[in-house]
Amino acid sequence: MKSETEKIIFSLKFPIYFAILIFFIKIIEVIFFDSFVEYGVLPRETEGLIGIVTSPLIHGSFSHLFSNIPPFLVLSIGIFYFYERLAYRIFFSIYFFSNILVWIFARTSYHIGASGIVYGMASFLFVSGIIRKSKRLLALSLLIVFWYGSMIWGIIPMKIGVSWESHLFGMLVGILISFYFKDKSLKHSRKEENMEEKTNYNYSADKIEVEYSLDKKTKK
Repeated sequence: MKSETEKIIFSLKFPIYFAILIFFIKIIEVIFFDSFVEYGVLPRETEGLIGIVTSPLIHGSFSHLFSNIPPFLVLSIGIFYFYERLAYRIFFSIYFFSNILVWIFARTSYHIGASGIVYGMASFLFVSGIIRKSKRLLALSLLIVFWYGSMIWGIIPMKIGVSWESHLFGMLVGILISFYFKDKSLKHSRKEENMEEKTNYNYSADKIEVEYSLDKKTKK
């Protein structure tokens, strides 16, 4: 089992690395006076398939980037802290499935930014906290509502140039993923626990055997 310090470090590493990566990509765009918008999701076009992988890494402006980084860090750290064993599976399920749905159903335009992942993580944490009936997760769900409740307006096509489809499909995927993982343990799996018990048993048996051998030698 990890100590609390190790758990905190684990929950911080990937979210911070990801935030640094998307910031670095924006810096490269600025340095080379280039735009990576064409690497976004372009629905129903073969050339737009690459965006399923790359679109969350690309942002139209620094304001777009900085509007996504704080909620991304808060929500992803929450997932990696409370859902340690499942964190990578949850994150990348939201990452890829939301973008796949955007490619299939969204309007024909380049869709970029990490906001779809943000919506997916927010809805996952909220719904998962409720269906698991854990006090800590319920408290986190209430916190999500308090901080990000206004995000619901982002799934409505109100602003030109905003991919409300990414928000909508991110939110839907987050909800579906929360039900898919609802019976998955957040602790060690039974197999891992059995292996740990077996290791402890073997260690104890070896220790008894050594003590017995030493005792025999002493008697001689």
